Amino acid sequence: MNDSITSATRIQPDDCDLFVGMDVDQRSIALTWVNRLGIEKSLKMPHDAEVLLGWLRNQQVGRGVGLVYEAGPTGFGLCDALTRSGYTCLVVSPSSVPTARGKRVRTNRLDSRKLALQLRGGGLEGIRVPSERYRQLRELVHLRRIQIGEVAKAKQRIKALFLRNGLSFPRVTVGGYWPQALICELRQMECPGALGYKLGCLLDSLEFFRYQAASTQMAIRQMVESDDELSDSVRLAMSIPGIGWIVASYAVARIGDWRLLKSSNEMSSFFGLVPSEDSTGEEPDRGSITKTGDPSLRSMLIEGAWMAIRKDAELAEFYKRTYSTHPRHLAARVAIVAVARKLAARLHCVLKERREYQVRAKARA
Repeated sequence: MNDSITSATRIQPDDCDLFVGMDVDQRSIALTWVNRLGIEKSLKMPHDAEVLLGWLRNQQVGRGVGLVYEAGPTGFGLCDALTRSGYTCLVVSPSSVPTARGKRVRTNRLDSRKLALQLRGGGLEGIRVPSERYRQLRELVHLRRIQIGEVAKAKQRIKALFLRNGLSFPRVTVGGYWPQALICELRQMECPGALGYKLGCLLDSLEFFRYQAASTQMAIRQMVESDDELSDSVRLAMSIPGIGWIVASYAVARIGDWRLLKSSNEMSSFFGLVPSEDSTGEEPDRGSITKTGDPSLRSMLIEGAWMAIRKDAELAEFYKRTYSTHPRHLAARVAIVAVARKLAARLHCVLKERREYQVRAKARA
């Protein structure tokens, strides 16, 4: 896999003479360029990297060109082509681009102009564009999340069918797990006409997505085990109590190249586990966590935190201390989120330092 291409996350205005903002969709690129004198021009071209590169080569600039576009459904192919040709291109998160309040007119041209002006002002920070191996792993773990979601939906539909028709569900399932014996029992139930047909279709759907999820999980394992870097990163992540194979593979896919990791605070912010803050006076005013980033990843890490406090005495003590300092109706939620933030910091440490986490023995009284 080609992992040699590294995208920029910042562009210094002094390094460029031309600032290009792009609004990219499936068919076209709306482009606005601004030079150092503030002269602007907008144009539209087909969504074709070669056409864009041809236009860039015709521009007479001294210090260089800075380009930017928002991350979206078109992916990172355009950024790859520009970076490979020697241009500096930022890919920014749409939520991080400042927007003036009260603006009710939005077009592709205006969006590209906004990006170009903000790039010229040095106010944009790009995301880290994942390399090819991490993009492929992301596709697989995302597919598995979709399939697991469909399994859960099929179970809900079956239970709703029973409830709606006044039927008793055969047994109570612990933790939402349905063993094969339960599915066989559901198939053997005597249901009249259309009800029996619908139940059979829902059970077919359930078993299909369970099979698909298991197949995808096998594909993830094969991919990870065939790549030394991925295999090593997943192994290191799994050394942390509370993080198993599924969480580790998903986290490694979403975090990407460990070489680009900075601080543990950045990792916690990436998970959306840092408190929001609106401090305009002398006293800090902090609120609930920001909840930025991938909600599935954050949910998985919080779920892993419950397991971690059962396996790690240090985290268990931390949970109790945090619990005791908050009102009872909020204490458990606040404390477990704090534990999840510690897990995020540990994940940063093991990936960055490339060493397994060592659980500390509980100190004797």
